[in-house]
Amino acid sequence: MINFNYENEFILENEAAVASWLSAVIISENKKEGEINYIFCDDEYLHKINVEYLDHDTLTDIISFDYTMGNELSGDVFVSIERVIDNATDFEVSFEEELKRVLVHGVLHYCGYKDKGDEEERTMRMKEDEKIAMFHVEL
Repeated sequence: MINFNYENEFILENEAAVASWLSAVIISENKKEGEINYIFCDDEYLHKINVEYLDHDTLTDIISFDYTMGNELSGDVFVSIERVIDNATDFEVSFEEELKRVLVHGVLHYCGYKDKGDEEERTMRMKEDEKIAMFHVEL
């Protein structure tokens, strides 16, 4: 089950369509859907998590905590809407496009994709693009 939670004023429109898309992404990777919680928040909220749990004193757009057991994906995905807005501007894409990228990014981590080195990052971007192309509903 995919759940959406809010720690700020942002509200995701078309929750059902987004959840359906993310479920299809999971199936396309031959994985099973467990419980995945998306928590939308602001920079301050996510920065505190980054410092407390990861010992990183930086802003970030997403932090995912992976609770996957075997082939069943589960976890908590924290998303800073402020970072998504800024990154959309920086990358010259729409907010909706950047949000889809961030949402699928967390699931792809649970599928085993990493993004630490150049090659891993290229693979992750390719997978993000592939999975974004599966989405056919406006946010």
